[in-house]
Amino acid sequence: MPKSDDPTSILPDEFAGRLASVAFATRNFVIVLDEAGVIEWVNPSFEEHTGYLIDEVKGKSPRDFLCGPGTDQETVNRIRRALFRGEAYEADILNYTRSGQPYWVNTYCHPIQPREGKHPGFVVIQNNISDRKNGERSLRIAASVFDRSHEAIIITDHRNQILDVNPAFSRITGYSREEVLGLPPSILSSGRHSPEYYRSLWHSIETTGHWRGEIWNRRKNGEEFIELLSISRVHLEEPGQYYHVAAFSDITALKNHAHELERAANYDDLTGLPNRQLLEQRLQSAKSYADRQKRTLSICYLDLDGFKTLNDQYGRAEGDRILKATADRLTQTLRSGDIIARIGGDEFVLLLKSDGHESVYQRVLASVSEPLQVEDGQSFSLTASLGITRYPEDKDDAEGLIRHANQAMYSAKEKGRNQFHFFDPDLDEHRKQKREQLIEISRALENEEFCLYFQPQILLSDNQLTGMEALIRWQHPQRGLLSPGQFLPTVENSYLEVPLGQWVLKEAMHQVNTWKEAGHQLGVSINISAQHLMDRTFAGYLESYLHSHPELDPGLITLEVLESTALEDTKQASNVLTHCRELGLQVGLDDFGTGFSSLTYLRTLPVDMIKIDQSFVLNMLDNANDRAIVESVIFLAQRFSRPVLAEGVETLEHARVLRSMGCDQIQGYGIARPMPAEEVLTWVSGWQQKRTSGSGPESSGIAASPEA
Repeated sequence: MPKSDDPTSILPDEFAGRLASVAFATRNFVIVLDEAGVIEWVNPSFEEHTGYLIDEVKGKSPRDFLCGPGTDQETVNRIRRALFRGEAYEADILNYTRSGQPYWVNTYCHPIQPREGKHPGFVVIQNNISDRKNGERSLRIAASVFDRSHEAIIITDHRNQILDVNPAFSRITGYSREEVLGLPPSILSSGRHSPEYYRSLWHSIETTGHWRGEIWNRRKNGEEFIELLSISRVHLEEPGQYYHVAAFSDITALKNHAHELERAANYDDLTGLPNRQLLEQRLQSAKSYADRQKRTLSICYLDLDGFKTLNDQYGRAEGDRILKATADRLTQTLRSGDIIARIGGDEFVLLLKSDGHESVYQRVLASVSEPLQVEDGQSFSLTASLGITRYPEDKDDAEGLIRHANQAMYSAKEKGRNQFHFFDPDLDEHRKQKREQLIEISRALENEEFCLYFQPQILLSDNQLTGMEALIRWQHPQRGLLSPGQFLPTVENSYLEVPLGQWVLKEAMHQVNTWKEAGHQLGVSINISAQHLMDRTFAGYLESYLHSHPELDPGLITLEVLESTALEDTKQASNVLTHCRELGLQVGLDDFGTGFSSLTYLRTLPVDMIKIDQSFVLNMLDNANDRAIVESVIFLAQRFSRPVLAEGVETLEHARVLRSMGCDQIQGYGIARPMPAEEVLTWVSGWQQKRTSGSGPESSGIAASPEA
């Protein structure tokens, strides 16, 4: 019987039904095409996988909807030619589902020959091979990575024998692939690492399946190099089968560059000594060590005396040579564990880890002062100034310790050349607190937290009110109302002394005008500090204010200069006060008797009034010396034809004794405590009423005020 091209032609009809059942049950995709290549039928597996139902695709060519952007057109054309010739074909082709997902199929197409009751066409069987294709692609990518990687790759078996290496391995190590197959990777060993190091490496691989780190190895030519190595253990499906994959890169150049950068960042180019950055790191470590060992550290800041002049005279090259020689001498002077750093110019910092004694500092200075020779053969000697702070007596951080030693160095320079000086932490803490207080006071001035209180001044002859003394107060947002003694000592001789004094002047003169508008001519005494008085803007400011406020009577303003304040230039002070008097203001000498220049001031300064300090008045009833001082001041004032005012009058007896001595005016708690500006006019009215009711101090309320 002749062989037929149509296998269905030799099957009984009952087998044809069974074949139909196979087409329905198989997971392969079955497509029946007519002789023109148009779909007549597809099986359920085709529908399930592609998302296309038979009713949608019947009458269409598969290429009309299964092809996509990744489908190879040459394969499609080859299939079309086979269909046209009625030939069987087999091909792998990329198709796409209804949702656009790609999938690979192996397509086998067999023609159906025409016979009785049957039309010619094709049966197409498709097998989904996406997993195989993806695996092949991954293998191709892995092979490409293996061959083209810039990192060396070694594959070893479970006995750690080399199975394969990539070209980068040969390029880095100098060994060809054929030379190392079957050998252990230890052929690269440099001998730098201990057996314990390798045991630790393999322990990590055994427990975690991975190790990563830096390791020194040796090339074929004997040259050592450092590599960044990563080793992974790879298990296969076979029981007990595993491999090792090691990848490494040569980081020798990178390490050398990093070392150069580290040296540039941490060491001085000229002397090779640590710079400030590295010094601070080592100082921090030294502090920790000192804490553990309960030891002392000395941080010494050394500056060469007159080096700039020397550098200018001999040139920079010779100056650099001298600096290097000095650095070498200092290094040789230090003991084991001590550190020296150059932190700029001719400045060095020494960190002495042992207990410092003055002999050590003397030895350091002596090493600098040893004679040096310059190019012309001349010999000369340098000197240095050395500032020292000690840890843990000084508990600041590394930067603060260096700064404190620097401050002490400047103090050593003030003492003269070739000297050393110790930093005082207590004094620095005081300065720090003062800086913080000044910042707070400056902020308070901006926020208008200050105010003026006023204390009355009375004529003893008739109890007439002559004026008020302006006294500053600070309405602190947390601490409440603060008296001058709680903040003025901080302001004294600071950058805030003039601005605060300027504010008091302006506020007091403004208050005089406010009272004048209310119908009261009240004079005001204003305390002026020496720094404020000697400020070049002082007289100009007063003149400008009076010019812009012509309604203000300058005779109501008395400027009180503290006699206890040292005026460095009494001639200039006299000129300033004379100018103020020419403007119509009064001048008073406050706290008379407490300073050392009382008679000089009295003779030199243009003074209209003298005030006796309250420290003498308060105790004059019980202390004969204080009483004698008060009598003497009053006598001097009378001899110089100056009215005198006594502060600190608290009792009627004070007032009586002062009047008997010839005192003109009094001021104190016995009359009234300082009061806010808004309470002054009420007090003035009450005082005037008491004054008109009698003639003696007692009838006017002296020493009988409820405030006393």
